[in-house]
Amino acid sequence: MPRATNLVARKARRKKVLKQSKGYFGTRKNVWTVAKNAVDKAMLYSYRDRRTKKRNFRSLWITRINAGARQHGMSYSQFMGAVKKNDIELNRKVLADLAMNHPEAFAAVVERVK
Repeated sequence: MPRATNLVARKARRKKVLKQSKGYFGTRKNVWTVAKNAVDKAMLYSYRDRRTKKRNFRSLWITRINAGARQHGMSYSQFMGAVKKNDIELNRKVLADLAMNHPEAFAAVVERVK
């Protein structure tokens, strides 16, 4: 009796990986072994960088709040300490948006905490 292979599942697995590697440069898009390695590495990078993105945005928000606070004669740490002490429930994302796009509203927050 001939040996049975599960070609259907094997072909589906390869097709899935080659579909994920669509758009890659050179043989990374169509040679199975190269594409598999490229897709595995890409998945690792995407997993890692979903976490890194959160760090980068927090850093950006802190920089923007610091710039806005210094225009009103306060440092970032003084400003955030005063915000916490006065029970203002605005997170860094909102404060950074106010400092960047609505300076008059940010000025009102600074005056409230001074």
